[in-house]
Amino acid sequence: MATLTARPVLSEVFWSTSGNDVWLKRLVLLVAGVAALWVSAKVQIATIPVPVTLQMLVIMTIGAAYGPYLAASTVGAYLLLGAQGLPVFAGTPEKGIGLAYMMGPTGGYLLGFLIAAYAVGLLARAGWDRNWLTMAAAMAVGILCVYIPGVVWLSASWGAALGWENWYAWGVKTFIWVDALKLVVAVIAFPVIWKLVGDARV
Repeated sequence: MATLTARPVLSEVFWSTSGNDVWLKRLVLLVAGVAALWVSAKVQIATIPVPVTLQMLVIMTIGAAYGPYLAASTVGAYLLLGAQGLPVFAGTPEKGIGLAYMMGPTGGYLLGFLIAAYAVGLLARAGWDRNWLTMAAAMAVGILCVYIPGVVWLSASWGAALGWENWYAWGVKTFIWVDALKLVVAVIAFPVIWKLVGDARV
């Protein structure tokens, strides 16, 4: 049963973050996470106004595997690179770059990524990634953290063009089932990995 007690996350089990090189290890994990987010943004289905990508799965995996602070730092670094004009987001550079792109229809989802990474990391730190039921609950929390700011932002920026009454069709319906199927992978994988490493009852 999950508790609020701080517990190790998977990255700490597979690669100990103790010792003198702790910051180097964290930097390596951060860079790897940013690279994964960059690549996953480019694997996409072109839907309007926001494309479907693999990023939701990567965000949730980073959150659960890294814990709240390293996960949030990783997503924050990714967003910072995008703000500086690197083409790390879906649709960049074709649809714009930098802050101009981030202020567009995808801006709320990008903010939601940061919130979701922290929230899922916090739940993983509490042990919610140790069994399927609580992992599914953690994924549900993560989805809400992305969709709520994403839909609010999309409605505010595109409401006049799409019609405010279409917020569900444009902001949720296009993605929710695809995202749910992707997150089933994490729901199944994390508890299995914990059992394989023999630490599921720590």
